[in-house]
Amino acid sequence: MSAEKIQIFDTTLRDGEQVPGCKLNKKQKLEIAAKLDELGVDVIEAGFPISSPGDFEAVNAISKLVKNATVCGLTRANKKDIESAAKALQYAVKPRIHTGIGTSDSHIIHKFNSNRDAIIERAVEAVAYAKSFVDDVEFYAEDAGRTDNAFLAQVIQEVINAGATVVNIPDTTGYCLPHEYGAKIKYLKDNVIGIDDVVISCHNHNDLGLATANAIAGAVNGARQIECTINGIGERAGNTALEEVVMVFNQHKELNFYTDINTQMLTELSQLTSETMGMFVQPNKAIVGSNAFAHSSGIHQDGVIKNRETYEIINPADVGVNESSIILTARSGRSALAYRLKGIGFDTTKNELDVIYNQFLEIADSKKEVVKEDLIRLMNQFRQPSEIKIA
Repeated sequence: MSAEKIQIFDTTLRDGEQVPGCKLNKKQKLEIAAKLDELGVDVIEAGFPISSPGDFEAVNAISKLVKNATVCGLTRANKKDIESAAKALQYAVKPRIHTGIGTSDSHIIHKFNSNRDAIIERAVEAVAYAKSFVDDVEFYAEDAGRTDNAFLAQVIQEVINAGATVVNIPDTTGYCLPHEYGAKIKYLKDNVIGIDDVVISCHNHNDLGLATANAIAGAVNGARQIECTINGIGERAGNTALEEVVMVFNQHKELNFYTDINTQMLTELSQLTSETMGMFVQPNKAIVGSNAFAHSSGIHQDGVIKNRETYEIINPADVGVNESSIILTARSGRSALAYRLKGIGFDTTKNELDVIYNQFLEIADSKKEVVKEDLIRLMNQFRQPSEIKIA
């Protein structure tokens, strides 16, 4: 059976920008949007046009710039929002309006002071109105993660009947466990007429650290679009990280999914997003963190030096990293020390290494990391100047 494509819907410029302190100007948004288009994402959610004049202008500018990806604008389920999005997207080669409303009892009662029948009516009206402007309409059932499955299926059925082309099933609060979220998608596949004629989308938040796992579970159970952000940024604990889901599919061929993402751009785009938004990427962040391909344990270093695959399941080059890093610490062994010394031009014999290693450990015990300059000083002390050759 041939592999099936998972569409990548990037919401870095919308959900990602909702993080406090991450506000971007139009020029910065255009720079990231251009890189996302080059990266190969299928959809760029450019912003929430009605929210401010600046956001409207940015969405409008992005719709003119992007030539390959669908450009999407977010709205609430009301006419003014939808009209604003339609106007902002008027120059897009492939425009999409993303409209929706909360469907959980918590949202219906406390947020809208409403009832289920009224929510369905508003959802249908919003989709139908958006459809009068664009052919591609995505509906989001906010807080679907905590929505009763039977009622969720009823809502999704009605919006498909109204013309929705994509149905987004957000775990807005990051509440679901992977098996629960996967079962929710399967329930919709089994109980909504016409569900196979639209795209089911996963939009997962990371409040319990399960966003990527939930998105994968959604795909396994029938979703064919994943909504994500570069570096996993987003509201509260963030969204599904684009780089994570893409590399899960790359590594696990048995899932039989693929994306059109140019993975060699992932590190570059991670760094651009981090610098532009002022959002530090934690060193142990999967795929793009500075320690993702760094090794400091002597056992791990020895294994990686002998064969990279002993401790790395991803080739660093596949995500745009030049090579693995051997970090010298007090936990490093002789093989790592010899490897790093050779890298700066010092070939050592076994007997030399035995002596040098003890001196190396004294340095390593006094600091967090032994760097190139420390190694040069160590070799200067050990060898006569005439013997020293520095690369």
